[in-house]
Amino acid sequence: MAVTSLNLKQAWQHLRLGLQSASGFAVLLLILLTIALWPELRQVFGDVLALVLPLLAVAFVLGIAAVQARRREKRATRLPPLVLSDSDGNTLWSSPGTGSAARKIAPDNALGLAPLLLADGTLLWHHAPPAPAVAKNSILDLIELLPVAILSLDNEGRIISANSAARILLGADDLRGVLLEDQAEGLGRSMRERIAEAVAGEISRRSEIARCQRDGQEMYVQISLMHEAGAGGNLIAVLSDKTELKTLEAQFVQSQKMQAVGQLAGGVAHDFNNLLTAISGHVDLLLLRHESGDPDYGDLIQIRQNAMRAAGLVKQLLAFSRKQTLQPKVLNMMDTLSELAHLLNRLLGEKVTLDIEYGDALWPVRVDERQMEQVIMNLVVNARDAMPSGGQVSISSQNETLAQPLRRNRAIVPAGRYVVLRVTDTGCGIDPDKLDKIFEPFFTTKRIGEGTGLGLSTAYGIIKQTGGYIFTDSTPGKGTSFTIYLPAHSFALSAAPMKASEPAQARPEVIKGRILLVEDEAAVRAFAARALRLRGFDVDEAESGEAALAMLDSPGAEYQLFISDVIMPGLDGPGWVRLAKPRFPNTQVVFMSGYAEDAFNDGQPSVDGAAFLAKPFSLKDLTSLASEKLAQA
Repeated sequence: MAVTSLNLKQAWQHLRLGLQSASGFAVLLLILLTIALWPELRQVFGDVLALVLPLLAVAFVLGIAAVQARRREKRATRLPPLVLSDSDGNTLWSSPGTGSAARKIAPDNALGLAPLLLADGTLLWHHAPPAPAVAKNSILDLIELLPVAILSLDNEGRIISANSAARILLGADDLRGVLLEDQAEGLGRSMRERIAEAVAGEISRRSEIARCQRDGQEMYVQISLMHEAGAGGNLIAVLSDKTELKTLEAQFVQSQKMQAVGQLAGGVAHDFNNLLTAISGHVDLLLLRHESGDPDYGDLIQIRQNAMRAAGLVKQLLAFSRKQTLQPKVLNMMDTLSELAHLLNRLLGEKVTLDIEYGDALWPVRVDERQMEQVIMNLVVNARDAMPSGGQVSISSQNETLAQPLRRNRAIVPAGRYVVLRVTDTGCGIDPDKLDKIFEPFFTTKRIGEGTGLGLSTAYGIIKQTGGYIFTDSTPGKGTSFTIYLPAHSFALSAAPMKASEPAQARPEVIKGRILLVEDEAAVRAFAARALRLRGFDVDEAESGEAALAMLDSPGAEYQLFISDVIMPGLDGPGWVRLAKPRFPNTQVVFMSGYAEDAFNDGQPSVDGAAFLAKPFSLKDLTSLASEKLAQA
């Protein structure tokens, strides 16, 4: 009703304005009629009355207008003074003469109406919907909804508040009153030390990583601390999840460590092979002068056998570092497993049963058969040791085609055809925190004296050198499964590898020839030169590739055989041989090294017809291979 009455008043005011406009129009109309009807008026009223009557009408209309204006002035004086103000009481507009007794009209009255005073004194009202209320906690609500984990801490590191992202990140419904150092453990410095530095204003802008526990799982968060300005200001901590980053970093460090250990093992094995070559070689020389009935003969045999045992250990190191000599050939793994079955049953004993599942029509693979047998035996022995009370070892094989690259752990298996071998046991399993270390050399979970820690590392090195992949799945208390991916052989003819030395029967005839022996290790060079001379060969010695080239420049240099070490200071073996070959195209070549055969595959053209002799070698191995190559000269 209040709104309706206000609208009627507004209509009446508009009507009065219309009447005022009508009086002015009436005066104008009378003047126009007087001019138009002036001849008729003169005839009826005469000249005087015809002029007086219109003037009287005009005066009458003007009088009425004057009376109305007077009434309007009186009414305006009776209106109370007006002051327009906002909701805070600030004056927006006031009528003339407004004093302290002025009536204020606020725009936020209960009816939702706001006043509007026109210039002629007309008071109008219009609907003004109230402005939306601003929540006092709008900033806190915004922080609560942020996708960034934020904590508010007091100067002791106690959590005052935590937004939703922080509670989810730390896995707690309520963190108020909890010390931050109880939730996060600093990797370098303690959280208490960092908080003290932040309160003192000494902390740098650099954030740091801390370790946390969420739902029993270890995770890593990056924490940035800042101190609010002003006395008594709190600490603000911004957290972000860096678990994935730290996992990738740990995997990279593990990969780098494996590579570094492999390089170390390869270097140590190379030096050991030189020493073992010299030891076993000189023992062979001594055995030439001692018959079986000699008192010293037994001691010499013991020295030789132990040197061979040491050579086997070095071979395992080379297998891990992927620098051993392989003799790959195309074979079917089903045949290999069939031949191994009897030996594996003997290795497992009576408490452990063996189950071999042969795949149908397995694709051929190109591997070193003896080394592949060593891998399977190592895995089976490892499975046996995990089941002291007995159990079962299963070996399965199958063909598998990967349409897309397979990502497992930190390795990526390219798409293609593979022969997959699985060795599974029902043993005690491997703890998750040890899975990443099982392929490291000398790492073992067995008691002292029960293992060297080289079994799995040897298998790892052989598989990687073959071009395959090996993965581990284990559940503590249920067992472990090793999965091996071997690339299927494509049947494409590839370049034949250098012929590796094989024990051969000594030729009855003595083949003469001149040999250039190049070896940087003095003990190995002395043994090899003596052994060759004992077989009737003419031998010249050089301690480096540069020295060998200098000897070839001398007048009358003619050699039927070059025997050279591969890894030497300065020019390596293949390097100086490539330089000498144009002048000596018919000279045969034998390379010897403690590394693998592919240690000198440096991207340069290979030396045609070169043979390879792996260290440590015996006197018989050296002289037999030298006789064979000289026969081809």
